[in-house]
Amino acid sequence: MTELPLCRFLPWDTEFFGVRIGRVEPHRLTPASAAEILAWCRTNAIDLLYFLADFDDPDTVRLAEENRFHLVDLRVTLDRKLDTPVSSPSTHSIRTARQDDLPALRAIASAAFRQSRFFFDQRISDERAGDLYAIWIEKRVHEPDSQVFVADWNGEAAGFITCLLDGPHGEIDLFGVGEVARGQGLGTALVEHALRWFAAGGAGRVSVVTQGRNIAAQRLYQRCGFATAALQLWYHRWFSADVS
Repeated sequence: MTELPLCRFLPWDTEFFGVRIGRVEPHRLTPASAAEILAWCRTNAIDLLYFLADFDDPDTVRLAEENRFHLVDLRVTLDRKLDTPVSSPSTHSIRTARQDDLPALRAIASAAFRQSRFFFDQRISDERAGDLYAIWIEKRVHEPDSQVFVADWNGEAAGFITCLLDGPHGEIDLFGVGEVARGQGLGTALVEHALRWFAAGGAGRVSVVTQGRNIAAQRLYQRCGFATAALQLWYHRWFSADVS
């Protein structure tokens, strides 16, 4: 078996944020691997390093803190088996996203993920973090391997959910509802519509990732039959100036 590299350079993130960005590949640290990771960053002139750490390994947490990694998020993975029926369709209008939805979807996405690690990291501007999610939803609408559903509210797209299907496993990728339409049941309608789509496509299980600080999202997924499956810690380690 080929051993995975300790770190990987991220060209897309680097181009988007304008600083050299890498990611730690394993989810645990040892004193030796931590030293090797920092040496790799120096050799490759890395400005920002992402690290997704296992929450249940105290040595990893200690080493991350000792090496000035900054905690930016608690990553919560939830999943649900599709072995029980999903509730009947709601009265809300849920449909496939269209090209002319993109301005509304980009606006929703740029504001919907303010509890994510990119907004929480104060060395990344809110404007740039919002742009990241606006680009993300637009890419999903255009990609043939993703399915994007939107919820109509007062005649325009007011929420979205993006679905990825890989054989028996489904994944909810992005999910957001515009502020003016919140509290109307659109979020639940979107998630349940996605679950019916996954079931029709042959998925036996669906997973979704959200932030530990996003209690509202966790409660919504739990109401839709999801349960917490894993907890991990997102760290950022900076070596240079802020992203503007």
